[in-house]
Amino acid sequence: MSVVKINVLTVPAEQREVLEKRFSARAGSVENSDGFEWFELLRPIEGTDQYLVYTRWRDEAAFQAWMEGPMKAAHQGAAGGEGGHGGGERPKPAASGSTLWSFEVVQQAAPKH
Repeated sequence: MSVVKINVLTVPAEQREVLEKRFSARAGSVENSDGFEWFELLRPIEGTDQYLVYTRWRDEAAFQAWMEGPMKAAHQGAAGGEGGHGGGERPKPAASGSTLWSFEVVQQAAPKH
């Protein structure tokens, strides 16, 4: 069965818009990865300053391949030089903290038509 990775990002209120714009700008960066199944950015409604970045993968190997390839390259590319920000410094992270949760899907359901 699939694996789910949930990145828990602590985001101060003044950085929420920055975080959401950065995720909008990354459109397509994960969708074409082998083994990728689903992505959601979940904004907190009340009681927390933590966003959840939900991704679902065919298996752990597909997630690790994305982490070591496209994801790593995208984050290194943001640091200036070619494909970066005009040789300037890397933008300050919008999140002040991050934790990665990992799960195996053992049951699932979809709406009945």
